[in-house]
Amino acid sequence: MRLIGVCEFLVLGGAVIIPCGSAQEKESVNQIMAKVAENQNRAQEMRTAFVYRQEMMLRFKRGNGKTAREEFREYTVTPGAKSSQKTLSHFVGRYEKDGKLVEYGEPGYNYKDVDIDGDLIDDLADDLANEKDSRDGIASELFPLTTQEQKKYEFTLHGAEEYRGKEVFRITFKPNKNSWSENSGTPWAGEILVDVHDYQPIFVSTQLARGLPVAVKTLLGTNLKGLGFKLTYDKFDEGLWFPVTYGAEFEVRAVFFYKRKIAIALNNKGFKRAQVETRISFEEPLQIDKTMRVPEIKTPPPFSP
Repeated sequence: MRLIGVCEFLVLGGAVIIPCGSAQEKESVNQIMAKVAENQNRAQEMRTAFVYRQEMMLRFKRGNGKTAREEFREYTVTPGAKSSQKTLSHFVGRYEKDGKLVEYGEPGYNYKDVDIDGDLIDDLADDLANEKDSRDGIASELFPLTTQEQKKYEFTLHGAEEYRGKEVFRITFKPNKNSWSENSGTPWAGEILVDVHDYQPIFVSTQLARGLPVAVKTLLGTNLKGLGFKLTYDKFDEGLWFPVTYGAEFEVRAVFFYKRKIAIALNNKGFKRAQVETRISFEEPLQIDKTMRVPEIKTPPPFSP
């Protein structure tokens, strides 16, 4: 999906390029992103009327490519006024010991005194998909969509194109040097595809805009490679936009001896409108193949401002 800056219709690689003179493209990128932020707030309010099922897969692989630990979790999620309530409905976990994968049946399980994989996999599941102040559970600081997060970034509009049957603005972003501070959190860079009619994000891709400080790598033996996230949204009845897939794949090395390739995949589905004093139930939990395959999540290419 590539955009050529010419003012005519072009078809390239399946993407339909919208003329540069279209009405939507006359808007500035800041105007577009302001509408995105406003609609994000509105969508958050609408999500409080729905419950849904969330499936999460986490997998840790060693440097030799063999699985060290993996978990599949399934939740029933009930968004509230300010946060989401998640109830675990199904769980399967496995860890590697003596060349074999041993199954366990609850989150937070440690099979030895120092179980780095066990602690880290539980922390990631909580930190990345159970944000207390978010109605959909996804940490807002990972994606510059809200008004508060947008203040930290500089956006560039690359025109409009067609993506999966929808007209979208393609917008890239990077940290704003004038507004970034040590307290701003982790600096991200990437791109956003915004629906030109609803001004809602359809796809967001992020990656670290800066690597870890050399001092941290040297003194602590810690490094992250390829850290980034991908998030997709879809539109449902009554104009509700909801994040439906969320994932990442990256490598981590810590304290010189620990090295893992980590994959995370999350899917939201089974959306149902909540009814007062009505019991909400879903079909039987998904039966998981023993291979517990993680959907492929390609790491975003290096960002070039």
